[in-house]
Amino acid sequence: MQSRNLKALISKIILFYSIFYVIMKLIAVVFQNAWPAPNLILAIPYVIFAVIGWVMLKKESFSWIYVMAGILVISVIRYYETQWMVGIQQYFN
Repeated sequence: MQSRNLKALISKIILFYSIFYVIMKLIAVVFQNAWPAPNLILAIPYVIFAVIGWVMLKKESFSWIYVMAGILVISVIRYYETQWMVGIQQYFN
């Protein structure tokens, strides 16, 4: 039972973090004139995690694969975010 609670807790954290990240990127693009292409492209994995997490939350069925993939992808994107932002912006300009 304890493992299920931990899995559900981490899944919900990933879900809410993903929603928050997408909202912040949209606010940055719309109101603060941030680069649209890199911000929106880097938000795509978070949108995917938010949709999958929302479905899992509604079904109340959580997965360790979602948890591990979420931790890995979020960590990698956050670590390389600034380099990828500049690279994507240079590619589209």
